[in-house]
Amino acid sequence: MPFIEHISYSDLERLALQRLVPALLSHGFCYVDGLLGELAGSAVLDQVVEMHNSGQLQDGRLAGSIPGVSRRSIRGDKIAWVSGSERGCEAISFLLNLIDRLISVCASRLGDKAIQERSKAMVACYPGNGAGYVKHVDNPNHDGRHLTCIYYLNKDWNPKEHGGVLRIFPESKPYVVDIKPLFDRLLVFWSDRRNPHEVQPSYATRYAITVWYFDSEERAQAKKRFRALTASTEQKGCSSS
Repeated sequence: MPFIEHISYSDLERLALQRLVPALLSHGFCYVDGLLGELAGSAVLDQVVEMHNSGQLQDGRLAGSIPGVSRRSIRGDKIAWVSGSERGCEAISFLLNLIDRLISVCASRLGDKAIQERSKAMVACYPGNGAGYVKHVDNPNHDGRHLTCIYYLNKDWNPKEHGGVLRIFPESKPYVVDIKPLFDRLLVFWSDRRNPHEVQPSYATRYAITVWYFDSEERAQAKKRFRALTASTEQKGCSSS
């Protein structure tokens, strides 16, 4: 495919071992600029913009509702879940494969967790009307998500004018970390309570692609709990009918 630029495995390995692993272990997060390069990054952006323009992005859902509080006041993004195999997602697929290779190098060096699978990709757009996402933790309840990876797609982004900064509140640290959602930037951080974060209100259209990598053992336990809960709910439904 014409948008694919050569990125060697040795380059990815060097990036993983010299940048990602040390930063994750010492700070809990890391970002890398210029991940794909202008050509491939622009191809990913084009495909995401096409998804947005064709109406494929829907309001982001919440795990639960709070009486009297609107969904948009908590999260104002529009999203779609993609595997990368869909028609028109070839560049997104290339991005996902590259991140997979990068994380596979890191996985065995980040402690004793077995990172062997990930979520589908969440393509997200904050439409620029002041939408954001309040402070939250991606995995507060041991659902298996171990690493959050966000790839940003916003050219000529000016945080003073456009907002949209991702602010991390590292656990037990006396500071916050502001990550600008700049084009061709990859951000990686722990998904659990070590990294509460928020997306500040965006005043321009803001695009990103997020994937989560799972701790296999925690994921299996979460699925087991879900199956037990589902079975219990179905049993109660049968006994009351």
